[in-house]
Amino acid sequence: MFPSLLARFVSRLPSIKINNAIYTTYATRTPFINNKQFLVNNRIPVAIFFISSGLSFYCLKGFQLTGQVECAASVNNKPKNVNFNNDERTPMRHRMEKYIKSLQLLIIKEIESLDGKKFEIDRWEREQGGEGISCILQDGNVFEKAGVNISIVYGNLPEAAVKQMKSRNKEIDPSKGPHPFFAAGISIVMHPHNPYAPTIHLNYRYFEINNKDDKDGTSKLWWFGGGSDLTPSYLFEDDAIHFHKTLKDACDKHDVTYYPEFKKWCDKYFYLQHRGEARGVGGIFFDDMDRKPAEEIFALIKQCGDAFLPSYVPIIKKRMNMKFGEEEKHWQQLRRGRYVEFNLIWDRGTKFGLQTPGARIESIFMSLPLTARWEYMHVPEKNSREEKLIDVLKNPRDWV
Repeated sequence: MFPSLLARFVSRLPSIKINNAIYTTYATRTPFINNKQFLVNNRIPVAIFFISSGLSFYCLKGFQLTGQVECAASVNNKPKNVNFNNDERTPMRHRMEKYIKSLQLLIIKEIESLDGKKFEIDRWEREQGGEGISCILQDGNVFEKAGVNISIVYGNLPEAAVKQMKSRNKEIDPSKGPHPFFAAGISIVMHPHNPYAPTIHLNYRYFEINNKDDKDGTSKLWWFGGGSDLTPSYLFEDDAIHFHKTLKDACDKHDVTYYPEFKKWCDKYFYLQHRGEARGVGGIFFDDMDRKPAEEIFALIKQCGDAFLPSYVPIIKKRMNMKFGEEEKHWQQLRRGRYVEFNLIWDRGTKFGLQTPGARIESIFMSLPLTARWEYMHVPEKNSREEKLIDVLKNPRDWV
């Protein structure tokens, strides 16, 4: 499940040299307004979106990785302005914001080059506090649907969110609110046309709860979460090995115990209990990560985020032009149905978002494929390629 959160953007820009316009700080509205005017004057169509990521996680899905941060804020509580740099004295919130924006641009550029179609950019501002950029590609040449979304939100935690955090052993007292929070994250889902090309999901997020009486907005609680997983319709063992090895190499640069721990966590989380099978061949997943200094965990987040393209692009390039027929497409649609089931039934982030008044539904459902299929009592043929996949989903493997 994904403690769940997340587009007419760089694709429409005549030049990428608009960082000051796109990468505006949320600490003050003045530079944002000026930059908006800059965009208007230069006729650069840019809009906004909010990423779906669960408060901890789609807010960013501790609630888990898919789209919920937006739903959590209730009172505006803007963080202070600060220069964006790599100085450890710079608040982590701003450094995380800068990183996810740069990663979003990098991934969009690469995927547009691969697909040949531009992303649509939906840039939004949240009235209660925060902004986001949703970049969506639909009906492309390679991808049926792809989303690369970021969100940066802040405000006061609603009571339900405080109680959920308390249940996860967070040192937070529901009676001593309000509890100002900040959350920033990136969420990616890509569904290719070709049944032989796997779906991929990624989400990395940072969450902090601030001291309400501290004018500098220092955090009293903070944590990171995230992960990346691969969901094929047809099993190619070399793809699974490549994907897991790339993630393992990223984790091993920081702690050799991370990959086996995160891999096991991923297998447990992305599991459809009612079907008795995993969503895909796994990857890595972690949440509530605060057991080491923030600098060390942030370095891990960046390493894993940077591993997205090398973990996935070589696979998609091998599979996107493979010949397939109606039988393979039919099976892909059935597997997409399982993907939808997981996101709507088990993902904690999605459930949290849907239960929150004022939730941004488009952000929450960004992860769903354009098409899916359900059939009554469908069973794959014995010794078929389809059955081979099911065997692996029911019995997760160690790929590296």
